[in-house]
Amino acid sequence: MNQENNLNTPQIGITQLLVRWGGGDHAALDDLMPLVYDELRKLAQNYLRHERQNHSLQPTALIHEAYLRMIDQQSSSWQSRAQFYGLAAKIMRHILVDHARTKKANKRDGSKLRLTLTQAERIDRKPDVDVLALNDALIDLAKLNPQHSNIVELRFFGGLTIEETASVLGLSDTTVERSWRLARAWLRNEMQR
Repeated sequence: MNQENNLNTPQIGITQLLVRWGGGDHAALDDLMPLVYDELRKLAQNYLRHERQNHSLQPTALIHEAYLRMIDQQSSSWQSRAQFYGLAAKIMRHILVDHARTKKANKRDGSKLRLTLTQAERIDRKPDVDVLALNDALIDLAKLNPQHSNIVELRFFGGLTIEETASVLGLSDTTVERSWRLARAWLRNEMQR
């Protein structure tokens, strides 16, 4: 029983810090970062694992850039650490997309930023996908069905489970699983065009 309590202690601390941060206590974010850094590093490493060898953006730089962007975020309704990781995933996605756009603008010959889809389940059978194309497809999906787009972002970019995604979005596990399957099929179609 003591081991179980010890495992839950960091989660309680994280949630409390998130609530303080959401209430306007910016110092809480400074206290929060050491507790979540390892998980954010794993998330960043998963994003960058299958990038080209000489990729200029490293996991530490991705985490630090995400941290700088999170400082300006305001949310008074933090309910869980899964919600926080969802926000971190969204911010990292935007950083990667911005980075890819900058690289593409600098190199018109099209050195593509690639990202594997092993974070959740594969959207496509190909080993990797163009981040810019995926981002464009997600923008189109959000216009058709914002809920499906949010689910993909949390599952793929955030690495959240079906249960965590359901908790963050206030949906049932069954709804998330069904929407996830539909969204993946739609994205697979879009990505193949």
